[in-house]
Amino acid sequence: MELFQVVILALLQGLTEFLPISSSAHLILPSHLLGWPDQGLAFDVGVHVGTLLAVVIYFRHDLIRLFMAWNRSLAGSHSTDSRLAWLVVVATLPALVAGLVLNELIDQHLRSTLVIAATTLIFGALLCWADLFRKEQRDLSSLKLKDALIIGCSQAVALIPGTSRSGITITAALMLGLERQAAARYSFLLSVPVILGAGLIKGLDLYALGEKAPWAMVLLGTLIAGVSAFSCIHLFLKWLDRIGMQPFVVYRLVLGVFLLGLWYTLGVV
Repeated sequence: MELFQVVILALLQGLTEFLPISSSAHLILPSHLLGWPDQGLAFDVGVHVGTLLAVVIYFRHDLIRLFMAWNRSLAGSHSTDSRLAWLVVVATLPALVAGLVLNELIDQHLRSTLVIAATTLIFGALLCWADLFRKEQRDLSSLKLKDALIIGCSQAVALIPGTSRSGITITAALMLGLERQAAARYSFLLSVPVILGAGLIKGLDLYALGEKAPWAMVLLGTLIAGVSAFSCIHLFLKWLDRIGMQPFVVYRLVLGVFLLGLWYTLGVV
C-alpha cells in the first residue's frame, strides 16, 4: 500500500472501532470506490493491536482493578468489582461460541455490500429507538447475569458485518435501562477480550501463512489506529451525555443509503 492508504485505513479502523457506526461498513468503501488493494493480513493484525492498546491504556485503572478483584474472587473474596469482571467474562462467551461456529459462514455469505448496507440501516434504526425511549435507571453496579447474557448475545450478532459491535451492545444496554455512560463503558470493557481474540486468530493465521509484510507500514498503521482510537474513546465518553446517539444514527442511515446506492447503481458486491 501507499503511505496515504495506510494512513486513511488506519484512521478509519481507529475512529470506527469504538463508535456505533460499524468499522466494516467503512473499510469496504476504499476498495469499492477507489479500487484500493486488500490491506493484507499483517496490516489487519497491526490495526487490531493498535485499537486493543488504545482501550487497554484508556481503561487501565478499571481493568487492573477488575482483574485483581476477579483474581481474589477465585479465592472466595467477592465484591462489586469481581462481579462486574465475571459479567464481562459471561458476556464474552456468546460471541466466542458464535465466532467459532459461524465464522466460515459469515466469511463466505455475509460480507457483501448489500448485507452491510442492510445491517447498517436496521441496527441504526434500532439504536435510534433505544436511545429515544431509554429509561436510564441503572448503573454498572446493578448489572445482572441476565443482562450480561442479553448484551453478550447482541455482541454475537455483531459478527455480521455492518452491525457494529459497540453499536449493538450499547443498544442492548440502553434497552435494559442502563445509563448512557454505563452502557458505553460496559461496551468498551467487552471490547478488550473480543479484540484480543480476533487479533490472536489473525496473528496465528499470519504465522501459519508465513506472509511477508512491510513492517514499517504495519507499525505506522498500528500507531495511527491506536492514537485515533484512544482519542475517539475519550471524546465519545466526554460528549456522550451532551449529544446522545442521534448524530450516529443519522450518520448510519446516510451511510446505509449510500451503500445501497453503490450496490444498486454500480453492482458492487
